[in-house]
Amino acid sequence: MKPRTVVAPLVAASTWRRGVFLLLGGVLALPYVLLVVAFAQMLSRSDVPRPLVLALLGVAATIAAVPVFLDGPRALEIAAARTLLGVDLPDPAPGHAADRETRLRSALWIGLHLISGGLVVAALFSAVPMALAFIGQQFGLDTGMTGGDRFGPLDGRDTGWLTVAGVVVLVALGYAVAGLGALAVSMAPVLLGPAPAERIAALEARATRLAERNRLARELHDSVGHALTVATLQAGAARELLDRDPEFVRRALGAIEEAGRRAMDDLDHVLGLLREPDGRPAAPAPQRTLADLDRLVADTRAAGLPVDARRTGDPADLPAAVSREGYRIVQEGLTNAARYGRGPVALRLDVHADALELELDNALGRPRRADPGRGGRGLDGMRERVLLLGGRLTVGPDGDRWRIRVRLPFEEGR
Repeated sequence: MKPRTVVAPLVAASTWRRGVFLLLGGVLALPYVLLVVAFAQMLSRSDVPRPLVLALLGVAATIAAVPVFLDGPRALEIAAARTLLGVDLPDPAPGHAADRETRLRSALWIGLHLISGGLVVAALFSAVPMALAFIGQQFGLDTGMTGGDRFGPLDGRDTGWLTVAGVVVLVALGYAVAGLGALAVSMAPVLLGPAPAERIAALEARATRLAERNRLARELHDSVGHALTVATLQAGAARELLDRDPEFVRRALGAIEEAGRRAMDDLDHVLGLLREPDGRPAAPAPQRTLADLDRLVADTRAAGLPVDARRTGDPADLPAAVSREGYRIVQEGLTNAARYGRGPVALRLDVHADALELELDNALGRPRRADPGRGGRGLDGMRERVLLLGGRLTVGPDGDRWRIRVRLPFEEGR
């Protein structure tokens, strides 16, 4: 074994941090020690009524034991173990009270922390001064602690052996602290680890965050994809008519500017959601719904894609979630028609008492390398939106047409 390997536990930064953790336990154990000493003295005195002392002892023991089983001390121990021991422990799930098993494990951990810390503190105040006194004798430092006393086979004149004994005591204490710290690291996940209910709550929270991020990705894909498609079509048409129709070019540039501005608004909204720890922005941006359908259709027409829109019912009567997801489905359908289809798009929107029905129909364009086919065209996002609301989606080629049919149910009468 290399000398560096032998000395490593004594000089490692992790050992010192773990020593601080153990000392913290010793400090916390001090009130309990004082309490034990006080009651031991009262029990040893004959002038103090024993029944009274025993009654006070029961009350004091109850008060001293109750905090060990509470959630607060467990949270503090988890924070200390994570910071000083370097153990990756999750915080207790908010809103979930610990069960009996978790409280017992936590109480056992706190008890072991206090006992081991108390032993380390006792060693520091007894063994360390004695060891330093032994070593000081070698250099002629008379501390008055080793004068005429004998320490087993040694006395104050055996300075060489006393020095060796002092060094051995210090090294042994260092290894003891390192060993207790390593034991604490291995036991912390067992005694402070999450309970089954906390694990389930953490998994549910993680699933919620992933679902929210997935929804944000869909929002960003649909919004920016539509804006880029409109801008590309407008720019291409403006290039063709640059010399012949300056007025059309002016309108195209305005449409490109407006599409880019709305895409930037959506991008700012999504980034604001992602920056917040809880997924909520300080000032929520309004979501686009089917109330904005006329504006969406007008922008698509301005990009050069004719749209024949027919609508029955009032989209204002729709639930917010259905209206929001319906808007994004129509937006993605128009974007795909502009990118991959040809000719006008027939858009039908029917608001019923218990469901929203959408249909988009356009002629198929020439096959292109960029055409993602069945697995693309934002169909995954459409399916997720429809599945989220328990609806039905039918999409695909129908002869020489590309047809999208969607039904989104909602509670009747809303």
